[in-house]
Amino acid sequence: MAIGKASDFVIYQDQFQAGVWEAITQNVNVFNGASAGAIKLVAKDLKGDFNKDTFFKTIAGLVSRRDTTSTATVADTALAQGENIGVKLNRKIGPIALTLDSLRKIGSSSEEISFGIGRMVGERKAVDMLNGALIGATAALGAQSSVLYDATADTTKTLNHTAMVSGMAKFGDQSARIKAWVMHSKPYFDLVKQAIGDKIVEVAGVTIYSGNVATFNRPTIVTDAAPLLVSGSPNTYPILGLVEGGIVVTESEQQEIATQLVTGLENLVHRIQGEFAYNLNIMGFQWDVTNGGANPNDTALGTGTNWDPVVTSYKDYAGIYLKVQ
Repeated sequence: MAIGKASDFVIYQDQFQAGVWEAITQNVNVFNGASAGAIKLVAKDLKGDFNKDTFFKTIAGLVSRRDTTSTATVADTALAQGENIGVKLNRKIGPIALTLDSLRKIGSSSEEISFGIGRMVGERKAVDMLNGALIGATAALGAQSSVLYDATADTTKTLNHTAMVSGMAKFGDQSARIKAWVMHSKPYFDLVKQAIGDKIVEVAGVTIYSGNVATFNRPTIVTDAAPLLVSGSPNTYPILGLVEGGIVVTESEQQEIATQLVTGLENLVHRIQGEFAYNLNIMGFQWDVTNGGANPNDTALGTGTNWDPVVTSYKDYAGIYLKVQ
């Protein structure tokens, strides 16, 4: 049994929860504000292992030419619904075990330790939610050739403005719907170097003097998340250009934190354990309930064929996928 000896406290439930909420409030901006709403984090209780909602599919040929010289019978056009399906990911917190003796030895307060652990939990929750969202989104979009641009086949294989334009071109006349970029720091700094190297004031000047990289007036979320690096020879880096609401993460169950005083050991021990869950929805896709199953691990979540397109046009997907070295 692994029991911490360096820090100890009697958990104050209110103090613990306060720490969680402060950290999550700070990290929510990574989802909502910084991404211009492209990655949303919301709270809503959702029952079961999946969340489902329906929408009306686009009707092909809804408006067409009318022949004023004909009285022929015209066949009805059916109205059909599609179904969006998100998947619930269940998570645990801890358990963490600490001897009561160690808090007395370091002269710390239980309130201080409780608040620190609460902040830690809140931050790790936000990281887990973001990584889960990126695993699903890169898998779903990366499996669709209609929105994938592979810049590793270009002369310049690293991220540059030409590759970004080629990626946005995948959305055609709907490219303006792309609201934010999400990328690893490596391609981000490749873009910074290219912008500085460009002898164009509007690009290089902006980079040097204001500290911004020219990303076509779209915010850029830089995160060294594992889903944004594909190890190989050489490594490749998925970059997502997302539309508003392209990814929605819903904290779908009330978080539960349990504390327990453990006796029968050489020292009294306090154990902390918790549970929470969140649902992941990717715009334009439904989770394959049959093949992907409930409560998927990262491998299943990151399998492209477990995310089935449900919209008529690829321009209604969550965004584009740009691949660089």
